[in-house]
Amino acid sequence: MKGYRDLFVKCLKPMRPKVALLAVLIFVGIGLQLANPQIVRYFIDTVVAGSDFRPLILIALVFLGVSLLAQIVGVTATYVGEDVGWRATNQLRADLTHHCLRLDMSFHNTHTPGEMIERIDGDVLTIASFFSQFVIHILGNVLLLVGVLFVLALDDWRISLALLAYVVLALAGLGYMRQIAVPYWRATRQASADLFGFLEEQLASTEDIRSSGAVAYVMRNLFKFSKACLDTALKSVTVNTLIAGVGAGLYVVGQSVAFVSGYYLLREGLLTVGTVYLVIYYTNFVFGRLFEIADQIQGLQQSVASIERVGALYAVESMIKSTPTPAVLPPGPLAVLFDDITFGYNELELVLQNVSFHLQPGKTLGLLGRTGSGKTTITRLLFRLYDPAHGTICLGANGSRSGLMDACDIREIALDDLRQRIGMVTQNVQLFNAAVRDNVTFFDENISDEEILQVIAELGLSDWYGALPEGLDTRLETGGGNLSAGEAQLLAFARVFLSDPGLVILDEASSRLDPATEKLIDCAIDKLLENRTGIIVAHRLSTVHRVDHIMIIENGRIQEFGDYEDLVHDPTSRFYSLLQTGLEEVLA
Repeated sequence: MKGYRDLFVKCLKPMRPKVALLAVLIFVGIGLQLANPQIVRYFIDTVVAGSDFRPLILIALVFLGVSLLAQIVGVTATYVGEDVGWRATNQLRADLTHHCLRLDMSFHNTHTPGEMIERIDGDVLTIASFFSQFVIHILGNVLLLVGVLFVLALDDWRISLALLAYVVLALAGLGYMRQIAVPYWRATRQASADLFGFLEEQLASTEDIRSSGAVAYVMRNLFKFSKACLDTALKSVTVNTLIAGVGAGLYVVGQSVAFVSGYYLLREGLLTVGTVYLVIYYTNFVFGRLFEIADQIQGLQQSVASIERVGALYAVESMIKSTPTPAVLPPGPLAVLFDDITFGYNELELVLQNVSFHLQPGKTLGLLGRTGSGKTTITRLLFRLYDPAHGTICLGANGSRSGLMDACDIREIALDDLRQRIGMVTQNVQLFNAAVRDNVTFFDENISDEEILQVIAELGLSDWYGALPEGLDTRLETGGGNLSAGEAQLLAFARVFLSDPGLVILDEASSRLDPATEKLIDCAIDKLLENRTGIIVAHRLSTVHRVDHIMIIENGRIQEFGDYEDLVHDPTSRFYSLLQTGLEEVLA
């Protein structure tokens, strides 16, 4: 319950004025609902007594006015409740997304995008209903029950006591049923997340599935995941039906007690006809409220399961943590120092073993090796997407193998500052369904159009920009459907140039381009690497002609490291042998 309360307070605290207004509306609504039966009782007792009937018209008008006001207050309370619920959970959705984006890659490697969509959006959507409906239909009804018991106690404490026992019995039964049902709804939410994760994977691989003839396999697994959703949902609905049955039984008990007690007290002359009506009405009223609570129990069960899942997601902590007193990277090109780095994505298989190298500021390193040799892992470690199991990675104004000079461990640098000072361009450029301006600036409104156009001109991309039909307002499609691979790469260069990093990583940015576009990108690369440290992850030997140093990785170890000119003219070097034989495929 503490976890539920903390989440409730966290989401609703920023909207305290609206929450206060909602509370006022609920209490006013409760008062009006309690007042109307009292008016009817007075009306009945006046008629039975046969006294002056003239006030009855006024009483009827008051009744209609109170009923109308109660409806207006109820509608307003529902609107405010929905508004509070959706605003609170929209913020929760944003906070949860931000939290997940800051988790390390080991978390994202074990959770598919489809599953994350279901947990961030699906679970939070369920919680939105919980926030908006809980206050109106459950908490409000509970307060209304308390009000009914209080009003009846003013007439006859015995009736109030009997009704209290009925309410306690009903709430205990419903509460017990809720405890039984929560695990079933939790399993239902997990089955739904598994289904979404499977669908995301298969839809993203449509071409491969169709070309490899795996459609039947996909359909079989779709049936398996769908059946799991159906089975868990059936169990949950069955339990919910049982709750409804308990509610129906409680209704029969409550009505029986009300009629019997009302008849007995009327016969003994302890109650008037109007008061008997009041007892029966309030008993019926109490059952209606309990029935509403029972109807909301299903949503509450789903919400509790979703709250638990959201709480579990919040509880996941990134293994990559920022230091409380971060160091500041110097401006300009950055030195890179790997000192005895060992790393593996799991404890059983090491990807890098005892890797040590030093790259001076403003120099460029060509990183060669077969697929799976550890080239991409080195770039991920520089971004601190993972931390090494052993060793130190340093960035700064200078550094050396023997020690650190004007450089600091990247674990002592704030994550945002570290990733701001490193720029990366890969073969696959992620584009957003937005204007060119937003794609280039990553939606940073502080970057002016003049700065963007200046960068485009400096990179020699004016012809490319001139071909855009609407300039910076040209809208791009997600995935770059209306851009060629070369145009997407050019846009990525502009992104990096605007961030002005001290270290640039190019992961074979021109490997899939035609010669004309590749030549244009080569000019952009030269400009991008000017007065910056660079690491070029290469799969083709022709892409490392501009580098100062060469490093060849095999099986997670450095097989060769040296100056480009020295290795080119050294017949005993591995790099020289590769250039002479032209066997570029050994790097693929």
